Amino acid sequence: MTPLLGLSFSDWLSEYRDQVVSYTEDHALLSIYVIVAATVLGVLIAIVTYRHQTLASMATSITAVGFTLPSVALFAILYSLFGTSLWGVVFPPLVLYALLPLLRNSIVGLQNVDADILDAARGMGMGRFRMLWQIELPMAWPVILAGIRISAQLTVGIVAIAAFAYPVGLGQYAYDALANLGSANRGNEAIACVICAVVIALVFDLALALIRILTTPRGLRA
Repeated sequence: MTPLLGLSFSDWLSEYRDQVVSYTEDHALLSIYVIVAATVLGVLIAIVTYRHQTLASMATSITAVGFTLPSVALFAILYSLFGTSLWGVVFPPLVLYALLPLLRNSIVGLQNVDADILDAARGMGMGRFRMLWQIELPMAWPVILAGIRISAQLTVGIVAIAAFAYPVGLGQYAYDALANLGSANRGNEAIACVICAVVIALVFDLALALIRILTTPRGLRA
């Protein structure tokens, strides 16, 4: 499509509406995939490690180190191994960056379940798996969900950076604007990237807040 010159943001948005919607949908979907994968992985690691303080600390520390790795460098390393690939180059680093707050909250939530309740459950003859599934996970759920909300906000922002390695999501507007500073309508692209990413983040946060209300027992709500 030939770029238009001197459009106001509203006119530009009207002209490129289909593209903006497509980029926003891709951005939101990739963010959801990352959040779901990080949630499953983080909760599983927490379940394996939370009973042993040393293992829990090691898991959190390793994840924290991964969180500090420069995203662009990590994308470049994976690109050299897998070539242009959404799932091989972009997806693993995004899950890694989303993992830290989720894993930390999951471990803390499981470790802070009231010991008296667990003792009572053992006295009733509950096994370890049944206690985990029926008592510990439900009681830790509000804390786990708080970690998911933090990870969701981080993910929406980092997915924009992923456009550096693979043409996906709203980050395409950001990089196009940076690559063509001063060109007509590049400011509109940057504004669209910011506004749509903020809208996605707000929608995710509201959705997770609603999930918290619907899935948390009344007695555990803060």
